Amino acid sequence: MNTPLKVLELLPWVDWLALAVFFGAWAGYAWFARDRALTRPSILASTNRVRRQWMLQTTYRPVRVLDGTVIQNLSTSPSFFASTTVLIIGGLLAVLGTSDKATELVREIPFAAANSVLIFDLKVILLLAVFVYAFFRFTWSMRQYTFGALLVAAAPEAGQFEEQGLSREAFANKAGRMVGLAAETFNDGLRAYYMSFAAVSWFFSPVVFMFGTVGVVYILYTREFRSEVLDILNS
Repeated sequence: MNTPLKVLELLPWVDWLALAVFFGAWAGYAWFARDRALTRPSILASTNRVRRQWMLQTTYRPVRVLDGTVIQNLSTSPSFFASTTVLIIGGLLAVLGTSDKATELVREIPFAAANSVLIFDLKVILLLAVFVYAFFRFTWSMRQYTFGALLVAAAPEAGQFEEQGLSREAFANKAGRMVGLAAETFNDGLRAYYMSFAAVSWFFSPVVFMFGTVGVVYILYTREFRSEVLDILNS
């Protein structure tokens, strides 16, 4: 019956507050960005319009080698990050295996909080969880790009759209949405990388952790809704 209380006693209340701010800000911003994009242009929404236009142009090309090459190049980014994430996860698991020495090393860092081995392990586990989530998002993005390539490869020839009365708009909507989903999933993985920097700040103190979380969310917001790239896309 006292198990929940024992779990809460593992960390001081300020650390639990910092974790609540971290996960609340992460999930809250993801919801906000998706909802905000319905009324205000975002990087993802603006590039999705370009992707749909790209797929519409694909229906007019008799040879679609260019389109396949572009999709292949786009899929290299999540592939690279997925491979990098595996290395990071392996490194964090190795740190968990040497917690005693790692804890002593962290204590020598200026301004870093002095923590027990258990609390140190919890902080490393948080980072592990963030990167495991990122890995799954990157690998799913790779598969979605593969599905997009299949749609392009299976598209009717340019002349068949008129001959058979097929809708170019319907194909553009479907293929553009598929490639857009791949980009959105990749964006989720990148967002996890950004949030990992906030998680690292927990090693200094829970207060720094909360400020770091707010700072990362602000950076994400400015880049997605107030960047020069967005102005160019919408000009």
